[in-house]
Amino acid sequence: MAGEETTRRTPGALTEEQAGRMLADMNEVIRAGEEMRKLRAEMIKVFADLGWTQERIAQLTDMSQPAVSKQMAKHRTNVPHPPMAISLDQHDAPWLEGRLWALAEHISQTFHETARCTGHVNALARGKKRFTPQTVDELRRLIEEDLRRHRAELPADYQAAYDEISRGLDLSSKVTTTTSASVRRSIARQIQRDLLKG
Repeated sequence: MAGEETTRRTPGALTEEQAGRMLADMNEVIRAGEEMRKLRAEMIKVFADLGWTQERIAQLTDMSQPAVSKQMAKHRTNVPHPPMAISLDQHDAPWLEGRLWALAEHISQTFHETARCTGHVNALARGKKRFTPQTVDELRRLIEEDLRRHRAELPADYQAAYDEISRGLDLSSKVTTTTSASVRRSIARQIQRDLLKG
């Protein structure tokens, strides 16, 4: 089924275009507080691990090259870390939460006035809500309601993606990684957003 194939595509790398959009979103709310600044610092480390130059990272993050260099030096260790896996098909909670967030954003953008999940999406974007088991369960219930109410108007990809994410969250595993939950959530969100856009 075409919808299922779309949700299971597994990009091999985070593209510069995806990273640029993700960082543009992040830069808009960077003043929201220390958490967003920490997230941007961690993203710099991820990009460095992927082999990107300081100059390119500076362009994407809208920072000066000396500032990027300082951030990279702060996180540098003598132990090399393998690049973070960014296949869509991963089963830890932060990755699945990022995918769920992206799905909720698309539903909210499509049915802004009537989407039940819009308030939750806006609160997440402004940092008013955090990802906890309770807020994730609440978001799942809101998405389920939106999928039922707008079933005829939504592509089959949306329901297929939700079913896959929901099953994953019910059985989510722990993943040993040097990358924080916030970074994994942000990257999964961007990849899922791009897939839903088609």
